[in-house]
Amino acid sequence: MIERLRAHGIMPTQQRVDIACLLFARPQHLSADQVLEAVNAGGAHVSKATVYNTLGLFARKGLVREVVVDPTKTFYDSNTTPHHHFYNVDTGTLMDIDEGEVAIEHLPRAPEGTETEGVEVIIRVRSQR
Repeated sequence: MIERLRAHGIMPTQQRVDIACLLFARPQHLSADQVLEAVNAGGAHVSKATVYNTLGLFARKGLVREVVVDPTKTFYDSNTTPHHHFYNVDTGTLMDIDEGEVAIEHLPRAPEGTETEGVEVIIRVRSQR
């Protein structure tokens, strides 16, 4: 994990290594609060500010994807390959959708002086009533 962080230009402090080990243990979507709880449950003491700063750094360096499902809820996705998501509004869980499962036939032309970087689709679902 230390080499992975260094390869992305990140100084591997103990807190960053602890957070990275949690995030990359398996493909998953975690909120900052879930990361904070899980890292500290293992006996470490990592502050909330450190978790938020580290997750932001990992996102800027391309180690994780930030997935904003609403203005108050952001997940950090350990899968950085192009794909989309289902967000269950009842359970608050995020699930991957393979990129090939969503067909987008037409995108508008990007504004002058810009180019399209990517497209992310979040499909909100809930339990049937």
